[in-house]
Amino acid sequence: MQKTANVVIIGGGITGCALAYEMALRGVQDIVVIEKQYLASGATGRCGAGVRQQWGTETNAILARDSVKRFESMNEELDYDMDIEFKQGGYLMVAYTESEWEQYKKNVAVQHSLGISTKMITPQEAQEIVPHLNINSLVGATFCQSDGHANPFHVVDAYYKAGRRLGVNYETYTTVTGIKREKGKVTAVQTTKGEINTSIVINACGFAAGTICKMVGFDLPLYPQRHQALVTEAVEPCQGPMVISLHHRLYCQQTPHGSFIMGVGDPNEPKDFNIHSSWEFLEDVARQAITVLPLLKNLRVVRQWSGLYDMSPDANPIFAEIPDAQGMWVAAGFSGHGFMVGPQTAVLLAQKILGQECFMPIEKFGLDRFRRGELLLEPAVV
Repeated sequence: MQKTANVVIIGGGITGCALAYEMALRGVQDIVVIEKQYLASGATGRCGAGVRQQWGTETNAILARDSVKRFESMNEELDYDMDIEFKQGGYLMVAYTESEWEQYKKNVAVQHSLGISTKMITPQEAQEIVPHLNINSLVGATFCQSDGHANPFHVVDAYYKAGRRLGVNYETYTTVTGIKREKGKVTAVQTTKGEINTSIVINACGFAAGTICKMVGFDLPLYPQRHQALVTEAVEPCQGPMVISLHHRLYCQQTPHGSFIMGVGDPNEPKDFNIHSSWEFLEDVARQAITVLPLLKNLRVVRQWSGLYDMSPDANPIFAEIPDAQGMWVAAGFSGHGFMVGPQTAVLLAQKILGQECFMPIEKFGLDRFRRGELLLEPAVV
């Protein structure tokens, strides 16, 4: 392991690998990415792979909108030798209650103000898009054709290979054990493979971001929350878009290979680091899925798994320099949507850290919002 670096990035998921590429692209040399396991082994590799722009806050919608544009051209931009498998089958977000429908109207107003082409549609129009959708009690739905999904492992691999060509060094199976400071500035990162002297540390390790911040005596306002998912056997294509029902806490999509990926949120999930799978989840997701999409009732489950959301108090990410640890930045708190906004998150952070003009006000994602009580509450998290 090298002894010095200009930038050390902790976390080898979408945020860390994309950020390494964006900084190297802007001329930064001697960048090291540290990952305790293999790349994309954390939340990125355990996510549902969805990419949507249908958010209720302007901040999330802008990051998602601009990230979609990057996903669309990523194979070419990163000169990837494979395929990130970005398919824009759309997102169908269904509302089964009047209160949900009223919130969707507000969400779509935000999206339209940003040029996102979401449509508000009737239950019958929703069923035309997904014929096996249960429209009993359905109030309405929103649909955005340019939403879709991508392969998280291939996306990270594309950034990794592009970063390597630009000189980024990746240290996998390496654990950070401490952060050194002198006079309020970070000076080094201690790891199981040795120490790296550096003046810039970027904490991009998702649910573990709080643990890293504690190494400099700072309590980051986020908590881990388990979310489980499953994948079924592959069948003939029958569902183009991702279907989301916030009322049923459900998301469900069919991959290009024919398998269905689905999950449900559990409002009673404890705030801890548990990533064990449970039979209760399997029963819950099956009940919700066949209620919304009855055709899926005979599908066989291949496997299930768990991952951790890094939840912030308002379900919006935190991009900020840590107080009393100058040079240490955090990019966390994505609350389950870090993958889909990863490309533009990396651009925004690279611009800020390097003193360049930011494409949107990064201050909105700062830590001060919690102290001031000015939260950016996101209403569209499943």
